[in-house]
Amino acid sequence: MTQDLLSVQNLSLSTADKGLVKNLSFTIAPGERFGLIGESGSGKSLTSLAVSGLLPPSIKPSGRIILDGQEIVGAPGKQLDSLRGDAVATVFQEPLTALDPLMPLGKQIALPLRRRLRREGKPSGRAEVNRHMRDLIDQVRLPDPERLVRAYPHEVSGGQRQRVAIAMALACRPKLLIADEPTTALDVTTQDQIIKLLTSLVDELGIALMFISHDLAVVGQMVERVMVMRNGACVESGLAADVLTAPKDSYTQTLVDAAHRFDAALEGRS
Repeated sequence: MTQDLLSVQNLSLSTADKGLVKNLSFTIAPGERFGLIGESGSGKSLTSLAVSGLLPPSIKPSGRIILDGQEIVGAPGKQLDSLRGDAVATVFQEPLTALDPLMPLGKQIALPLRRRLRREGKPSGRAEVNRHMRDLIDQVRLPDPERLVRAYPHEVSGGQRQRVAIAMALACRPKLLIADEPTTALDVTTQDQIIKLLTSLVDELGIALMFISHDLAVVGQMVERVMVMRNGACVESGLAADVLTAPKDSYTQTLVDAAHRFDAALEGRS
């Protein structure tokens, strides 16, 4: 029996005066694609921050988060640092704020690459890093690498920035990739390109994916299982094909109906 890569058990997140996430439990197997669905404020992104050990100090977790055999809740910072990048990496919603505006993109991609090469006991000089960087740039299908590595984030398009963020997330070859609303800030055509890229990369590399979105159509393309969240709690979970076509919970049904109405409105305009 395959051991779960991620096991979240009775996770609760709270501030001094407010509960934010309540008794959440789910698992992700190695190589599995798992989705978190819900409206803004449902607790999706907070859950992903807890999994990657990036919660702000004001939010206190309880329960258990076991990632790649290691406990995240209560782990010291040094242990969390070693897990981030190696066991889990995140692609955030807005690449312009996720990237350093004062550093060329090539240097930003090089940082996690150098860390991986050192971890693997391989040469990490400039020539080696540049060679691996070119491979990563090709992998995420970025054009004109000579220009790109010298460019700053504001000098490239939103889609190219997100591809750089994906390259950085994959540089350390994580076992779990978290994609938190990775297409929300992009136009429709670029959204489709990024979704196809993420799907092909996850399959090609054999890594697990936690995909977070309020867009049911996108989630349906991306994942095998889903969990629907509302007000910090799970209201329904199961196979994506079942939950998104025959939801049992009334809230999930409302989301599905709203998505169908939106799609119908778009078709009416075309």
